[in-house]
Amino acid sequence: MPESPFRTRQCSASAVLVGLPSFMLVLREATAALVRSEINRRSLRDMALKERRDILSDIIPIDTRIQFGQELPGEADAIYHLVDQAGLEGMVSKRHDSKYRSGQSTNWLKIKSYEIAEYEILGVEREAGKPACALRADRASGKYIGSAFINSSRAIRERLWRRVQEHAGPPPKGMRRPATQWVKPGLIGRVKHLRGEEDLRHASLQDFREEGT
Repeated sequence: MPESPFRTRQCSASAVLVGLPSFMLVLREATAALVRSEINRRSLRDMALKERRDILSDIIPIDTRIQFGQELPGEADAIYHLVDQAGLEGMVSKRHDSKYRSGQSTNWLKIKSYEIAEYEILGVEREAGKPACALRADRASGKYIGSAFINSSRAIRERLWRRVQEHAGPPPKGMRRPATQWVKPGLIGRVKHLRGEEDLRHASLQDFREEGT
């Protein structure tokens, strides 16, 4: 189990989930429901969280892609443990008496859950003014599945770039990325990424190794 990111002692977490959720889908549909409340001339901004939740529970229809999640009061560490064990992307915790305010606030926290897995490195993309990225492929299928920021130590970055240059290879079929130095097969990267999504998000390269080592 990863170390809990919480520093507060208690929280009350609530979620709107069906199966393994897409956070962006949940956000879009929940926002649409709240907008309908505004259209009905009921301002929600100065209501406490509990009042807003009561309104939201009445708006969301039954048997749709989105469901109203019951709150989970209790110790933050225990709730995060359940979220991590379920393989979810993360959790949102809010204070019961908090009112809606735009901008950053400690009254509303989204805690993300990450995992580390290995992928084949296809090449390194270096564009002026942007962080370098490692292009990744699924090890079983060889299919390109996205990029990962190379924000590891300087020593690892330099060692990776030297390795890629020494074993330069042709681009995979159908891939055209002019700023990329492609590498021959056999380079495996350890990538940390957000869990709970089909498409890997918030990915960063932690380290790399030669296949078979």
